[in-house]
Amino acid sequence: MPMKINFLSSFASGILIATTIFGTVYFVDRGNDDKAATQSTTEVKTVKVSSSDKEMKKALESSGYVVQKKSEYDKTISDAKAASQKQDKPAEDASTKTVTKVIVNVSDGMTSIDVGNMLVQAKMIPNAYDFSKEIEQKGLENKLRPGVYIVDSEMSHDAVIGAIFK
Repeated sequence: MPMKINFLSSFASGILIATTIFGTVYFVDRGNDDKAATQSTTEVKTVKVSSSDKEMKKALESSGYVVQKKSEYDKTISDAKAASQKQDKPAEDASTKTVTKVIVNVSDGMTSIDVGNMLVQAKMIPNAYDFSKEIEQKGLENKLRPGVYIVDSEMSHDAVIGAIFK
């Protein structure tokens, strides 16, 4: 019996040593492959072709880009601001009034407060809660039906309510 245990122990230790050697070779060799791959990509990344400013500008302009120096850009921006300020002043002096049209799309389940919020976003009314309370006071809260309604800023407050709550 002692002979069989010695033989079995020797065989197991031989397998352990062989596995250790193969594992070491496998992981060391694999690490070298990763380093080689990293080196080759690094070499590719470090190779750059430099272009002159004129070549880069020409390439960008041929692609449809507008290329300006910072000073030219700043001048363009300041000119545009000055022009917009000049255009705003005559609009204030003129007696023309801007009319805002709002399309109110009412869907199932919407309430008067939802409609009020839409009109507040369009700057037609100042407060959605007050609008909802006014609708309740007039007894129109059940008159809201799904549909598309068009109102504008020239309409009176009652006309807006009458157009939406039929």
